[in-house]
Amino acid sequence: MSDVEQETVVEEVVVVEEQAGAITIEDALKVVLRTSLVHDGLARGLREASKALSKREAQLCVLCDSVTEESIIKLVEALCNEPEEKIPLIKVSDAKLLGEWAGLCQLDREGNARKVVGASCVVVKNWGADSDERNILLEHFSQQ
Repeated sequence: MSDVEQETVVEEVVVVEEQAGAITIEDALKVVLRTSLVHDGLARGLREASKALSKREAQLCVLCDSVTEESIIKLVEALCNEPEEKIPLIKVSDAKLLGEWAGLCQLDREGNARKVVGASCVVVKNWGADSDERNILLEHFSQQ
């Protein structure tokens, strides 16, 4: 009887390790944005983001590719690539998705996002807590 119990414990550990290895960059970004939102470390929108980037308070910048104004993309990329300190930049394809991750929405009773406002740019000024997802993003940037 005790041999069977030990085998089931070993199987559960294997399943947990497989799930931890399957975290994508997008999932890690989602968790990091939520964590920094809770710790009041996000600058949402172009105005707040450009202020944080120019003051060099930014740790990470997330930019939406589907912005219609080419000058917005050029401005954010230029601020991220200043010579004295480069700020990591991630591009996301959907503005509504970025707005949902940044908390620019209302949640209904089931926890689904309603009335999502799109965001063109979001900057992480404060990581909040040290997490595995943050380490995954930092490792991703160190490889590039």
